[in-house]
Amino acid sequence: MIFAAGLGTRLKPLTDTLPKALVPVGGKPLLQHIIGKLKQSGFDEIIINIHHFGQQIIDFVESNNHFGIRIEFSDERDHLLDTGGGIKRASWFFDDGKPFLVHNVDILSNIDLAELYTAHLKNNPLATLVCSERQTARYLLFDNDDHLKGWINESTGEIKSPFPDLNPRQTRKLAFSGIHVLNPAIFSDMTDLPDRFPVIDFYLSLCNRENINGFVPSDLHLIDVGKLTSLEEAADFLHSQTL
Repeated sequence: MIFAAGLGTRLKPLTDTLPKALVPVGGKPLLQHIIGKLKQSGFDEIIINIHHFGQQIIDFVESNNHFGIRIEFSDERDHLLDTGGGIKRASWFFDDGKPFLVHNVDILSNIDLAELYTAHLKNNPLATLVCSERQTARYLLFDNDDHLKGWINESTGEIKSPFPDLNPRQTRKLAFSGIHVLNPAIFSDMTDLPDRFPVIDFYLSLCNRENINGFVPSDLHLIDVGKLTSLEEAADFLHSQTL
Protein backbone atom coordinates (compact mmCIF):
# COMPACT_ATOMS: atom_id res chain seq x y z
CA MET A 1 0.00 0.00 0.00
CA ILE A 2 1.23 3.48 -0.85
CA PHE A 3 0.04 6.34 1.35
CA ALA A 4 -0.64 9.15 -1.11
CA ALA A 5 -3.64 10.90 0.44
CA GLY A 6 -1.79 13.63 2.35
CA LEU A 7 -2.38 17.33 1.72
CA GLY A 8 1.32 18.09 1.29
CA THR A 9 1.03 21.44 3.06
CA ARG A 10 4.80 21.68 3.60
CA LEU A 11 5.30 21.45 -0.18
CA LYS A 12 3.19 24.48 -0.97
CA PRO A 13 2.93 26.20 -3.46
CA LEU A 14 3.60 23.04 -5.53
CA THR A 15 0.69 21.25 -3.88
CA ASP A 16 -1.71 24.10 -4.61
CA THR A 17 -2.24 22.45 -7.99
CA LEU A 18 -0.72 18.97 -7.55
CA PRO A 19 -1.10 16.10 -5.09
CA LYS A 20 2.10 15.48 -3.14
CA ALA A 21 2.42 12.11 -4.89
CA LEU A 22 2.92 13.82 -8.25
CA VAL A 23 5.52 16.37 -7.15
CA PRO A 24 8.49 15.72 -9.46
CA VAL A 25 11.89 14.72 -8.10
CA GLY A 26 14.70 14.02 -10.53
CA GLY A 27 12.33 14.29 -13.47
CA LYS A 28 9.70 11.82 -12.20
CA PRO A 29 6.80 12.11 -9.75
CA LEU A 30 7.39 10.73 -6.27
CA LEU A 31 4.69 8.14 -6.86
CA GLN A 32 6.51 6.75 -9.89
CA HIS A 33 9.72 6.36 -7.88
CA ILE A 34 7.89 4.39 -5.15
CA ILE A 35 6.00 2.19 -7.62
CA GLY A 36 9.27 1.46 -9.41
CA LYS A 37 11.03 0.52 -6.16
CA LEU A 38 8.16 -1.76 -5.14
CA LYS A 39 8.10 -3.46 -8.55
CA GLN A 40 11.87 -3.95 -8.46
CA SER A 41 11.48 -5.61 -5.06
CA GLY A 42 8.90 -8.08 -6.34
CA PHE A 43 5.64 -6.42 -5.34
CA ASP A 44 3.08 -6.65 -8.15
CA GLU A 45 -0.19 -5.68 -6.46
CA ILE A 46 -0.49 -2.18 -5.02
CA ILE A 47 -3.31 -0.12 -3.55
CA ILE A 48 -2.93 3.67 -3.31
CA ASN A 49 -5.05 5.80 -0.99
CA ILE A 50 -6.11 9.15 -2.46
CA HIS A 51 -7.63 12.41 -1.22
CA HIS A 52 -6.00 15.70 -2.28
CA PHE A 53 -6.33 16.02 -6.10
CA GLY A 54 -7.07 12.30 -6.10
CA GLN A 55 -8.30 12.21 -9.69
CA GLN A 56 -4.89 13.41 -10.88
CA ILE A 57 -3.31 10.34 -9.27
CA ILE A 58 -5.85 8.02 -10.89
CA ASP A 59 -5.30 9.66 -14.29
CA PHE A 60 -1.50 9.41 -13.93
CA VAL A 61 -1.59 5.70 -13.09
CA GLU A 62 -4.06 4.93 -15.87
CA SER A 63 -2.06 6.94 -18.44
CA ASN A 64 0.92 4.71 -17.61
CA ASN A 65 -1.12 1.51 -18.03
CA HIS A 66 -0.94 0.84 -14.29
CA PHE A 67 2.84 0.35 -14.75
CA GLY A 68 2.17 -3.21 -15.90
CA ILE A 69 0.89 -4.46 -12.53
CA ARG A 70 -2.34 -4.50 -10.55
CA ILE A 71 -2.93 -1.07 -9.01
CA GLU A 72 -6.17 -0.21 -7.18
CA PHE A 73 -7.26 2.90 -5.29
CA SER A 74 -8.69 3.45 -1.82
CA ASP A 75 -10.80 6.58 -2.11
CA GLU A 76 -10.62 8.97 0.85
CA ARG A 77 -11.77 12.03 -1.06
CA ASP A 78 -14.82 12.38 1.20
CA HIS A 79 -12.59 12.72 4.25
CA LEU A 80 -9.04 11.81 5.29
CA LEU A 81 -8.84 8.74 7.50
CA ASP A 82 -5.33 9.21 8.95
CA THR A 83 -2.76 6.42 8.69
CA GLY A 84 -4.55 3.74 10.70
CA GLY A 85 -7.94 4.46 9.20
CA GLY A 86 -6.40 4.43 5.74
CA ILE A 87 -5.07 0.91 6.29
CA LYS A 88 -8.42 -0.23 7.71
CA ARG A 89 -10.34 1.20 4.72
CA ALA A 90 -8.07 -0.75 2.34
CA SER A 91 -8.41 -4.05 4.21
CA TRP A 92 -10.50 -5.58 1.40
CA PHE A 93 -7.42 -5.51 -0.85
CA PHE A 94 -5.33 -7.70 1.44
CA ASP A 95 -7.36 -10.88 1.00
CA ASP A 96 -4.63 -13.48 0.41
CA GLY A 97 -3.63 -13.98 4.05
CA LYS A 98 -0.09 -12.76 3.43
CA PRO A 99 1.74 -9.91 5.22
CA PHE A 100 1.65 -6.63 3.32
CA LEU A 101 3.92 -3.61 3.09
CA VAL A 102 2.88 0.01 3.63
CA HIS A 103 5.08 2.80 2.23
CA ASN A 104 4.67 6.58 2.47
CA VAL A 105 4.81 8.21 -0.96
CA ASP A 106 7.23 10.91 0.22
CA ILE A 107 9.95 8.60 1.57
CA LEU A 108 12.94 7.84 -0.64
CA SER A 109 15.53 5.39 0.64
CA ASN A 110 18.08 2.75 -0.24
CA ILE A 111 16.35 0.10 1.87
CA ASP A 112 16.15 -3.41 0.46
CA LEU A 113 12.38 -4.01 0.69
CA ALA A 114 12.73 -7.71 -0.14
CA GLU A 115 15.14 -8.09 2.79
CA LEU A 116 12.68 -6.26 5.04
CA TYR A 117 9.83 -8.55 3.99
CA THR A 118 11.96 -11.65 4.54
CA ALA A 119 12.92 -10.43 8.02
CA HIS A 120 9.25 -9.94 8.85
CA LEU A 121 8.38 -13.47 7.69
CA LYS A 122 11.23 -14.91 9.75
CA ASN A 123 10.32 -13.15 13.00
CA ASN A 124 6.55 -13.13 12.39
CA PRO A 125 5.54 -10.18 14.59
CA LEU A 126 2.20 -8.45 14.12
CA ALA A 127 4.08 -5.56 12.48
CA THR A 128 7.65 -4.62 11.56
CA LEU A 129 8.46 -0.90 11.58
CA VAL A 130 11.46 0.38 9.64
CA CYS A 131 13.29 2.86 11.87
CA SER A 132 16.51 4.81 11.93
CA GLU A 133 18.69 6.65 14.42
CA ARG A 134 18.19 10.07 12.78
CA GLN A 135 17.61 13.16 14.89
CA THR A 136 13.96 14.10 15.47
CA ALA A 137 11.70 15.34 18.26
CA ARG A 138 9.50 12.23 18.38
CA TYR A 139 10.88 8.76 18.88
CA LEU A 140 9.58 5.22 19.18
CA LEU A 141 11.01 3.39 22.17
CA PHE A 142 12.22 -0.22 21.84
CA ASP A 143 13.71 -2.75 24.24
CA ASN A 144 16.88 -4.75 23.60
CA ASP A 145 14.91 -7.30 21.56
CA ASP A 146 13.59 -4.58 19.22
CA HIS A 147 10.07 -4.82 20.63
CA LEU A 148 8.06 -1.58 20.72
CA LYS A 149 7.48 -0.29 24.25
CA GLY A 150 6.43 3.33 23.87
CA TRP A 151 6.76 6.75 22.25
CA ILE A 152 8.25 10.03 23.42
CA ASN A 153 8.09 13.64 22.31
CA GLU A 154 11.36 15.06 23.59
CA SER A 155 10.25 18.64 22.94
CA THR A 156 7.30 18.39 25.32
CA GLY A 157 8.28 15.43 27.48
CA GLU A 158 5.06 13.60 26.58
CA ILE A 159 5.29 9.80 26.78
CA LYS A 160 2.80 7.25 25.43
CA SER A 161 3.11 3.65 26.57
CA PRO A 162 0.94 0.82 27.90
CA PHE A 163 3.79 0.08 30.33
CA PRO A 164 3.27 2.40 33.35
CA ASP A 165 6.81 1.93 34.69
CA LEU A 166 8.59 2.47 31.37
CA ASN A 167 11.86 4.40 31.72
CA PRO A 168 12.75 5.98 28.35
CA ARG A 169 16.43 6.10 29.38
CA GLN A 170 16.44 2.30 29.42
CA THR A 171 15.10 1.99 25.87
CA ARG A 172 16.46 2.47 22.37
CA LYS A 173 15.10 5.64 20.75
CA LEU A 174 14.42 5.31 17.02
CA ALA A 175 12.69 7.45 14.41
CA PHE A 176 9.92 5.81 12.38
CA SER A 177 10.51 5.88 8.62
CA GLY A 178 6.98 5.57 7.24
CA ILE A 179 7.67 2.04 5.94
CA HIS A 180 6.19 -1.00 7.70
CA VAL A 181 5.07 -4.59 7.10
CA LEU A 182 1.86 -5.82 8.72
CA ASN A 183 0.26 -9.21 9.23
CA PRO A 184 -3.38 -9.24 8.06
CA ALA A 185 -4.35 -10.51 11.53
CA ILE A 186 -4.01 -6.87 12.51
CA PHE A 187 -7.42 -6.12 11.01
CA SER A 188 -9.18 -8.03 13.78
CA ASP A 189 -7.76 -5.48 16.25
CA MET A 190 -9.14 -2.63 14.12
CA THR A 191 -12.74 -3.88 14.00
CA ASP A 192 -14.09 -1.76 16.85
CA LEU A 193 -11.99 1.32 16.10
CA PRO A 194 -13.43 4.45 14.44
CA ASP A 195 -12.91 5.10 10.73
CA ARG A 196 -10.16 7.63 11.44
CA PHE A 197 -7.17 6.93 13.71
CA PRO A 198 -3.34 7.19 13.60
CA VAL A 199 -1.48 3.93 13.14
CA ILE A 200 1.28 4.76 15.65
CA ASP A 201 -1.25 5.17 18.48
CA PHE A 202 -2.76 1.88 17.34
CA TYR A 203 0.62 0.13 17.56
CA LEU A 204 1.18 1.60 21.02
CA SER A 205 -2.19 0.25 22.18
CA LEU A 206 -1.15 -3.27 21.16
CA CYS A 207 2.52 -3.48 22.06
CA ASN A 208 1.97 -4.85 25.56
CA ARG A 209 0.24 -7.96 24.15
CA GLU A 210 1.57 -8.28 20.58
CA ASN A 211 5.06 -8.11 19.12
CA ILE A 212 5.52 -4.87 17.21
CA ASN A 213 9.13 -5.00 16.06
CA GLY A 214 11.61 -2.38 14.96
CA PHE A 215 13.87 -2.98 11.97
CA VAL A 216 16.98 -0.83 11.45
CA PRO A 217 18.67 -1.48 8.08
CA SER A 218 22.43 -1.14 7.97
CA ASP A 219 23.75 1.90 6.07
CA LEU A 220 20.24 3.28 5.67
CA HIS A 221 19.97 6.47 3.63
CA LEU A 222 16.48 7.92 3.92
CA ILE A 223 15.00 11.23 2.83
CA ASP A 224 11.60 12.57 3.88
CA VAL A 225 10.55 14.58 0.82
CA GLY A 226 7.98 16.48 2.81
CA LYS A 227 9.18 20.03 2.40
CA LEU A 228 10.55 22.21 -0.38
CA THR A 229 14.07 22.29 1.04
CA SER A 230 14.35 18.50 0.72
CA LEU A 231 13.65 18.37 -3.04
CA GLU A 232 17.20 19.14 -4.14
CA GLU A 233 18.66 16.66 -1.63
CA ALA A 234 16.20 14.03 -2.88
CA ALA A 235 17.20 14.61 -6.51
CA ASP A 236 20.89 14.27 -5.59
CA PHE A 237 20.13 11.05 -3.73
CA LEU A 238 18.30 9.56 -6.71
CA HIS A 239 21.18 10.53 -8.99
CA SER A 240 23.67 8.83 -6.66
CA GLN A 241 21.61 5.63 -6.73
CA THR A 242 21.91 5.39 -10.53
CA LEU A 243 25.68 5.90 -10.67
